[in-house]
Amino acid sequence: MTEVTKEQVLETLKTVRGPDLEHNIVELGMISDVFISDGKVYFSITVPAERAKELEPLRLAAERVIKEMPGVKGALVALTADKKAAANAPAARPAPQADHSHHGHSHAPQQQPRTAKIGVPGIGSIIAVASGKGGVGKSTTAVNLALGLLANGLRVGILDADIYGPSMPRLLKISGRPTQIDGRIINPMENYGLKVMSMGFLVDEETAMIWRGPMVQSALLQMLREVAWGELDVLVVDMPPGTGDAQLTMAQQVPLAGAVIVSTPQDLALIDARKGLNMFRKVEVPVLGIVENMSYFVAPDTGTRYDIFGHGGARKEAERIGVPFLGEVPLTMSIRETSDAGTPLVASDPNGIVAGIYRAIAAKVWEQVGEKPLRAAPAIIFE
Repeated sequence: MTEVTKEQVLETLKTVRGPDLEHNIVELGMISDVFISDGKVYFSITVPAERAKELEPLRLAAERVIKEMPGVKGALVALTADKKAAANAPAARPAPQADHSHHGHSHAPQQQPRTAKIGVPGIGSIIAVASGKGGVGKSTTAVNLALGLLANGLRVGILDADIYGPSMPRLLKISGRPTQIDGRIINPMENYGLKVMSMGFLVDEETAMIWRGPMVQSALLQMLREVAWGELDVLVVDMPPGTGDAQLTMAQQVPLAGAVIVSTPQDLALIDARKGLNMFRKVEVPVLGIVENMSYFVAPDTGTRYDIFGHGGARKEAERIGVPFLGEVPLTMSIRETSDAGTPLVASDPNGIVAGIYRAIAAKVWEQVGEKPLRAAPAIIFE
């Protein structure tokens, strides 16, 4: 089978008329970077923010013509909005005074009117797990937090929002491709009672994901809103490290119930964790608390405790800024081994000490969000 090229995709998209009904969506500059992997085509269409709902047929038309191309196994297409599109796209309504509710940075005045972000049908609360830097065990924490919530009697799913380095397939020992309903809605994968979605299920592990902001936004929203999650009490979102497009997309488009910050005890990691804390505060997402991961090491042969990275730094930071301290997770061989093997501790050793720690963290998190309605997220525009 001949491999589909980006040029062929763009040529096909020229058959789709833009909102002005005179030019096509390629000529109008509405198409983002096109990414093709394993016969699947991914791209987004940039439209004025205030017209996103009425232009949904445009997205459906673009998706349909691409799916009909020979050699195409599937297409994931999303509408995205940015400042330039709202200002310059043909047929956009010239009403500058209406732009104030959509434009600006995350620190824009909060009194401006906003469109409430809709939740995902069937999902009660959405919780982000984030860190200011990589290498602090955030994904392992996210998995065991999700399993802890499950062990505490909740219906739980987990979304792997790390487009560039998805880890859920390995951490949860899931392989294969998800099935689709009517060629559009994706059935999540499942293991240990968790429903799971990750870019790692859609793209080969060796594939280099060289995506810009709009493509990250498109993929995240597809994996969130076009997955048959069913009825869930909580969806845990494993964020990529740092404070980039994925975090801003989730804050812009999704009514997050709150965020859990993962850090190690040492000062350098805490400096990065503060960046994550400040970002969530700027976009009005409640910080549910801090987890100190790799808090201490207990020698398996002697039982002697060693504070390899120092100790208590995350607790002090939580106290300093006035957010809950959720708990200390020790550095153990079993956490590393079970993570590598895809058998996370809360599932494989549910009665163990570390599993108990994760369940206690899960209980503290759920205490804060279980009775709260989802918050409408603020509007953020990518410059």
